[in-house]
Amino acid sequence: MLLKALLVTLTGLILLLAVLFRLKQRRRIAFTPLSERVDALLPQTQCGQCGYSGCMPYAQAIAAGRAEINQCPPGGQTTIKALARLLHRKPIPLNITHGEHKPLFLAKIDENSCIGCTLCLQACPVDAIVGAAKQMHTVIESECTGCELCLPPCPVDCIDMLPAPKPSFWNWSYFRGTSIQSGRKANQARRRHLARQSRLRKEQRIREEKLAKKRAQIPQRSNTETMDDKRATIQAAIKRVKSKKAAIKKTTALPDHNTKKP
Repeated sequence: MLLKALLVTLTGLILLLAVLFRLKQRRRIAFTPLSERVDALLPQTQCGQCGYSGCMPYAQAIAAGRAEINQCPPGGQTTIKALARLLHRKPIPLNITHGEHKPLFLAKIDENSCIGCTLCLQACPVDAIVGAAKQMHTVIESECTGCELCLPPCPVDCIDMLPAPKPSFWNWSYFRGTSIQSGRKANQARRRHLARQSRLRKEQRIREEKLAKKRAQIPQRSNTETMDDKRATIQAAIKRVKSKKAAIKKTTALPDHNTKKP
């Protein structure tokens, strides 16, 4: 009887915790902005095929009613259905003017042809390419989203898009899914994209601070002083030119003593 009572109590506690967890999730979702809930359903390729600079700008446009839910080729019909459920709409076909849905492809750099120009590093939205100037670059396969943004800037066409390898049955990722649509892959890509944006903002801030410091070290002069300096520089240049002309004229006017009289 005691064991039975313990099992009933334990079961009740588990059910209570499950209910509380569910209520907490609903409360969190209720207070989460619609744009963030939409963004959570996007594949996070950051490819720009939707017509926006990334997944979050596209999500904000959907939440504001400025964009349709069928503009994401990487997400395909799966993402369209998820967005339709969230927004209480009917699913619609993918708008192929933005591209066609296709399996996940990953970038691969021909390391023998790479010249180390770093243009692909600057284009990758998730920092999935590593390398240095005039050094060989390589793609971190597990971080690549297949956005293809690294292809156009490459001056030697050393980047190819290859099908993503299929996970082995013995690999845990086989059960979790490796497509860009999977929540694990999308969340990982979102974190890397946000980290990249944060890094770029920090670098921009450092550059602006250095430039401001250099400008502060240069003595500031009034406009009147600047104009006076310009006039003085021009007058000095005119004086030099006149002096050179006078010297040349004087030289040509002197008689040549070496010439003999007839």
